Amino acid sequence: MKIPTPNFWPAARTGQRWLVQAKRRETIIDGHRMVYLEKGSPTAGGPTVLLLHGFAAMKENWALWLQRLPGHWHILVPDLPGFGESDYQSSARYRYEDQALRLKGWLASLAVSDVHIAGSSMGGAIAAVLAHKMAPASLTLLNSAGIPEYPDVDINAPFKSDRDQLLIPRDWAGVYRMFNSVGNGKPTAMGVAMTGLLGPDLLSRSDALRHIFDDMLADALAPARYLGADTPPLQVQWGDRDVITPTRCVDWFRNATPDADIRLFRNVGHLPMLESPGLSARTLAGFVERHSGRH
Repeated sequence: MKIPTPNFWPAARTGQRWLVQAKRRETIIDGHRMVYLEKGSPTAGGPTVLLLHGFAAMKENWALWLQRLPGHWHILVPDLPGFGESDYQSSARYRYEDQALRLKGWLASLAVSDVHIAGSSMGGAIAAVLAHKMAPASLTLLNSAGIPEYPDVDINAPFKSDRDQLLIPRDWAGVYRMFNSVGNGKPTAMGVAMTGLLGPDLLSRSDALRHIFDDMLADALAPARYLGADTPPLQVQWGDRDVITPTRCVDWFRNATPDADIRLFRNVGHLPMLESPGLSARTLAGFVERHSGRH
């Protein structure tokens, strides 16, 4: 008889929320129940900052930033539809465009202003599309998906990727490989700990992750269509040891968005907000403050 693996993540998630002093909220967008964290509240002249997590991740990926970002900010951190505590629907579509439209409708219902968007990996791709649809005060992309690796890539051509072998674990070995590859490619104490903590949850989501990954591939370079002369003030944060979205993607920004504030972090992999939270949070904070309505 197979003994069920205990899932400690729900309790850990609750503890983390109390630690970062955020409130748990729920809403409905496009028929999905969406759970999000809110820290602070809207204030006259103060920024509202939206943080979007990556594929096979969740809102808790931003916990280290929530402990470090300015206390007067209003911060919204959703579990994107299909992930974390938010609903997944087998009949729904999860392309970057679809997710961006869901978030646009949600933000409109909140009546917030001076909105700044930051997204990691898949969340960066969604953020780039969302920024085109709602013109935020600033946009920050961390090791974003949806960015061409080479300047001559046809952004409308069919796109193939073998990243699913790494990002959709089917067994415990796959979970271990995933958490110890999304950083700088080397095993870490955090990677081992996350394997044990998040493994049961990830392994229960294989079918949903496959569906969402395939939807992402259906228009994989959509963000590249929107990043250009009309892009809001843009910051690019990138780890130079990334094995998921190679550092050569940064060269594309230098050509397509030459005014972007590009920050390349040494010895950092795919997740700057986890691997170098102090530096990456300070980098974002300075950028947002420069472009906030407070100044």
